[in-house]
Amino acid sequence: TCYLSGFGNELSSEDPRCPGALPEGQNSPQVCPYGLYAEQLSGSAFTCPRPANKRSWFYRILPSVKHKPFTAVPSGNLTENWNEVEPDPNQLRWLPFTIPKSTEKKGLHTVCGAGDAKSRNGIGIHMYTCNTSMVDRCFNNSDGDFLIVPQQGEILITTEFGKMMVEPNEICVIQQGMRFSVDVFGETRGYILEVYGAHFELPDLGPIGANGLANPRDFLCPVAWYEDRKVATGYTVINKYQGKLFACQQDFSPFNVVAWHGNYTPYKYNLKNFMVINCVAFDHADPSIFTVLTAKSTRPGVAIADFVIFPPRWGVADHTFRPPYYHRNCMSEFMGLIHGHYEAKEEGFQPGGASLHSMMTPHGPDAECFEKNSTAELKPERVAEGTMAFMFESSFSMAVTKWGLQTCQRLDKSYYQCWEPLRSHFNPNWKPSKP
Repeated sequence: TCYLSGFGNELSSEDPRCPGALPEGQNSPQVCPYGLYAEQLSGSAFTCPRPANKRSWFYRILPSVKHKPFTAVPSGNLTENWNEVEPDPNQLRWLPFTIPKSTEKKGLHTVCGAGDAKSRNGIGIHMYTCNTSMVDRCFNNSDGDFLIVPQQGEILITTEFGKMMVEPNEICVIQQGMRFSVDVFGETRGYILEVYGAHFELPDLGPIGANGLANPRDFLCPVAWYEDRKVATGYTVINKYQGKLFACQQDFSPFNVVAWHGNYTPYKYNLKNFMVINCVAFDHADPSIFTVLTAKSTRPGVAIADFVIFPPRWGVADHTFRPPYYHRNCMSEFMGLIHGHYEAKEEGFQPGGASLHSMMTPHGPDAECFEKNSTAELKPERVAEGTMAFMFESSFSMAVTKWGLQTCQRLDKSYYQCWEPLRSHFNPNWKPSKP
């Protein structure tokens, strides 16, 4: 599959079957080339400052307005009700989420979240589990952006902009209002971070300089591809709107965009391209140095959500406890594991599972990790080789859904026991060693 390169770039693409489909010199001519319709997709208010202004123009066979009325459909385990169950401030860990059999409920399952889609401020964290592709169906999120993290099974995402193949160890972002359909090739599972009211952007680099972390050139956008396909039995558009699902019918494929241009696109990124920065002297640097993407709040330096990874890297810090430190955080930390073993908890935290350390809930290395790394010989070593863990970190105090706490039946109620063996090493007679 071919892609266009760059993050937030002004891009254009034509399906090669229709050369010259993009109008010259204007967006909305009286008659578009090939008899197409011009349609704008706005990802920001018209009057946003230029650096934040997001929009794209489609040139399509039929406009998206041609559909029957939307009607409510069951939302399953997808929810924005953060008051289903009482709050739970405990450290939470989930065993790998179950992928359903062909006859069981599949799709999106909300684990936790906060805020409100109506007021355009908040987040939702979902698991997707499925084993069948979407046939003559597409999804449209009117509430916010989806950051999708495949964990098992590659997914082929068809969008109005073109196609993207996304494999485990890659991520993709489908921004608000973009219609997409997913093909899978067997049992498939992954994580979704949804943000309302902000778009993901690259974090500022500050004194790091002009290069580093996720470099813009490594983000890939699809190239134009269309199908002119009538669907006599009806094509279903699923719309997530104000936390609920609605469906409408139309008699044609929505993937009928022959050409497009703009800076509001879906995109994907391979996590192996992340340029890792780490401590090379002493102490454990804060995990913000591993931020791939951020959705900023209105408060400087405070994110609605950050997407952070813990990639393979070198650990070389001298006279330092190298794993993550013990921590209480004013942010909420949801972690997932794509593959491998997370360094601070090599047992129990499994690929396809998750953990949530809520606002000000203590967390840190388990007892085995502490004992081993307090006495380890400190020589240069590879950390997280063959592993990719990640974190959705948010300034929101997230509520866990009934599905997350009860229905999924994957909550590991023995999680707290990994810290039980921690013992006191306090010695009131300790004296500093002589130089």
